Amino acid sequence: MRTESPAGVVVIVDGYSNASSLVTAFAACGFAAVHVLSSAEPRPAMIAPRAEDYREWLVCPDGDAVEETVARLAAWNPVAVVAGQEPGVPLADLLSERLGLATNGTALSAARRDKYRMIEALRAAGIRCADQFTSDDRESVVDWAERHADYPVVVKPLSSASSDNVYICHTAQQTDDAARKVLAAHSMFAERNTAVLVQSFLEGPEFCVDSVSADGHTYVTAVWAYEKTVVDGGRKIYDRDVLQDPEGPVVPELIAYVRQVLDTLGIRHGASHAEVILTERGPALVEVGARFNGAMEPEFYQRVVGVDPAALVALAYLDPAGFADRYGDGVYRRLLHAAVYEAPTTLDGVVESVEEAVVAKIGAIPTVHAVVARSAPGRRISPTVDLLSSPLRIFMAGADAESLLRDRTVVDELKDRVYRLR
Repeated sequence: MRTESPAGVVVIVDGYSNASSLVTAFAACGFAAVHVLSSAEPRPAMIAPRAEDYREWLVCPDGDAVEETVARLAAWNPVAVVAGQEPGVPLADLLSERLGLATNGTALSAARRDKYRMIEALRAAGIRCADQFTSDDRESVVDWAERHADYPVVVKPLSSASSDNVYICHTAQQTDDAARKVLAAHSMFAERNTAVLVQSFLEGPEFCVDSVSADGHTYVTAVWAYEKTVVDGGRKIYDRDVLQDPEGPVVPELIAYVRQVLDTLGIRHGASHAEVILTERGPALVEVGARFNGAMEPEFYQRVVGVDPAALVALAYLDPAGFADRYGDGVYRRLLHAAVYEAPTTLDGVVESVEEAVVAKIGAIPTVHAVVARSAPGRRISPTVDLLSSPLRIFMAGADAESLLRDRTVVDELKDRVYRLR
């Protein structure tokens, strides 16, 4: 029989993937976790939360049963409601607001998930952003691209992640083909794509800015430059995220821009992950999520920038004044050169086994901090076309950038031996 927690609990909504670090961080502060799932079943494209990590597991699909969920959560004396990953953002906003806890609120929830509304909110505030159009009609999408934008244009779903169904289109035919693919698909969150977003192409290098906020005080935990490569078919895929010098020539400008974005979208509490293109005119947002970077690994961040973002989130909710005093509106230090390598593959087949000896050999490379095998026996591996289809994530850190590149060549010699296929 379950009993109330006198100390209180943290409520984690959609605790997929690295959201398990939140369970650990709040537990270190004396608070157990209760889980709320925002869908009837776990979303299959994401690493599912572990039931054993939680005191209780509630289901509140599509915002149904909110009253019952709020009542059941209130009995646990919750101290915070936190979105574990992207699909949980709106429900976390709603539950935290209804429970009277620190909240980003529901007024701008849609703009924090729907990419069209997100960019329009920036436009209304006079913040630099892409031109765009959305429709459930392919012909209208192509017409907008032909009339209002110079090619290339970007076609993608309104709400997804990890470069899922994102296409760079150079012709009307490519735009039509991309719109058809988006409308025929479900997002990585198992949500049917009911409309297409088409945007002007933002030319320039891409960065991501990770941060944690407490009552509007935002500490930037890292800025990464995205390096991409082109695969067969012309699609660009993520290659490496490279940690930037916080005092580098473009980083302060990126950070200042992202602070404006967070203020405009009402992200005042918790983690955020913003992707930005540095155009000739200055930074312009790709998208921002009120949740962790998908590649956030606490021990890695602790090693390379000196902070654990999950621990910062716990501090932000439990002691916002202490957070403000200690971290204020500060910026990370780069302690080591670091990169996250999303290793691609040309393998095609069903995994029979993960060769742990090869994983260990990669892990023994001097600059390799950790190796994450993202597939498993019985799952299919296909040639990499986006972030989701990269079968290995490798965290690397060292004294200089050259050592990371040198050791990456060793990784490349081993990566396709990690999986034995049937």
